[in-house]
Amino acid sequence: MLSAEDFRDVALNLLESEEVETWGHPTFRVRDKMFAAMDGDGHRATVKTTPEEQQALVASAPEVYAAADYVGRYGWVSVDLRLADPEEIGELVREAWRRTAPQRLVSMHDAAESRSAQ
Repeated sequence: MLSAEDFRDVALNLLESEEVETWGHPTFRVRDKMFAAMDGDGHRATVKTTPEEQQALVASAPEVYAAADYVGRYGWVSVDLRLADPEEIGELVREAWRRTAPQRLVSMHDAAESRSAQ
């Protein structure tokens, strides 16, 4: 199980990520481009994935993942945070950020992680 606060922490611990309330619920953005969102009660989240990833996630755990409303056709996946594996969600959020952030920012992030791992 992943709490809303845990999800928020993962999303906001990425370079230049910010939380912006949109449509009455939190969205997570890097340089004003959305990579994740959470519903108002914190039980579900939406994460930017590729269509192939979305298909694999939904096939592997349909009780946890579904194609997201409105943006599912672009690969976004809806996640039930109460049933999700926290490590897997963390990785999905980090990859969503990487897909959305400018390449230079991703390189800066990778360099900082490399330094902290040493």
